[in-house]
Amino acid sequence: MTTLPDTSDTGSAVPDPAVLPALRRRITAVLIASQILGGLANATGIALAAVLAAEVSGSQALSGLASASMVVGPALLAMPLAALMTRRGRRPGLVLAYLLGVLGAMVVVTGAVLASFPLLLFGMAVFGAGSLGNLQARYAAADLAEPQRRARAISTVVWATTIGAVLGPNIAAPAGRSVTGFGIPAAAGPFVWAAGVFLLSAVLVGVLLRPDPLLTARALDGGGAHSPAARSLRAGVTAVKESPRARLALVTVAVSHTAMVSIMSMTPVALTRHGADIELIGLVISIHIAGMYAFSPVVGWLADRLGRLAVIGLAAGLLCCAALLAGTAGGSHVRTMAGLFLLGLGWSAGLVSGSALLTDSVPGPARAAVQGLCDLTMNVAAGLGGLTAGLIVARAGYGWLNAAGAALLLPMAGLTLFTSRRHGAKEPGPATPTS
Repeated sequence: MTTLPDTSDTGSAVPDPAVLPALRRRITAVLIASQILGGLANATGIALAAVLAAEVSGSQALSGLASASMVVGPALLAMPLAALMTRRGRRPGLVLAYLLGVLGAMVVVTGAVLASFPLLLFGMAVFGAGSLGNLQARYAAADLAEPQRRARAISTVVWATTIGAVLGPNIAAPAGRSVTGFGIPAAAGPFVWAAGVFLLSAVLVGVLLRPDPLLTARALDGGGAHSPAARSLRAGVTAVKESPRARLALVTVAVSHTAMVSIMSMTPVALTRHGADIELIGLVISIHIAGMYAFSPVVGWLADRLGRLAVIGLAAGLLCCAALLAGTAGGSHVRTMAGLFLLGLGWSAGLVSGSALLTDSVPGPARAAVQGLCDLTMNVAAGLGGLTAGLIVARAGYGWLNAAGAALLLPMAGLTLFTSRRHGAKEPGPATPTS
């Protein structure tokens, strides 16, 4: 068998391009398994994060800091993680992200036991690194994908999160009951379970994600000839500046994520005010997460067939409808469920189409840096959204929070229309083929 030069950190040769279909299937299978576990760990932890923050702080107005911390942490880690992946590949970066999720979960539990709100928030920030690992896995799926199937490759890995993410909120209650005998608050129990599951994810990726998809794609692309400067953060920023579609992709992912995090994070608090118990809150969040992940293959197919811009427009419409339903639900739990489902579906459309458009629109050597910049931007924006969400709900109410979320979508919709008209509705080919 003909082989390409060894570029992985595993010591094994990169296979001939003729065996790429089998390699794609194997890499995808590993990513799917890690996404199931990572989704379970992340969703189990976040299900009662706002409730736990309110209990420890004694203030509902401060409960929004829980979700803010969970996105601020990934924001701070996004670029260092991207730099690590650029140098060493996807595998070391994903393993590190999941291990940080383990560490963060244990710090959260310690903060809850000691009733230390600052320690709790620090733990939640570090815990958020696990979700960053799950987000970065979508790019690992795109590394070896055929350009015309890139959105579907991303959506398949995003979809895999459904199983664990839907199950996670529903095991929050038994996870809480399982630890109360050890002096741990029930609302912190999900983080104990999440630590164990993130550890399994790290082991799975560390052992089985070989050869590394990013390094393999770079070798197949002739990327070994590119200088380190071509893969630097500065090159990534330059690539975004030079591409209007890359800028639109960045805005789409950031705005979709911010609207989703801001509204979703405060929904458990709003439901509690209307008499919902933990089981009902878990059900609502599960339905929301099903919207986020379960239909992503359909979203990916649409993005490949109809174009990225069309699905970005769909994302804006879905998110607006979600804000309208949830914001006017009042005591109707069914209406809240419907709104949260559409909120998740709109997020999926924005994430998948935006991620695919971003990967299409920048040169291959700069992709890892650009992708890290994208996750940095989305997490900083969502962190600010989560930070203000609690204050808006405390001072004005849940309805006004949804109104603010809908207002965020106007710039995204306007930029999509402008980009489509000025640069043409036809989707461009990828900046650099990956195979």
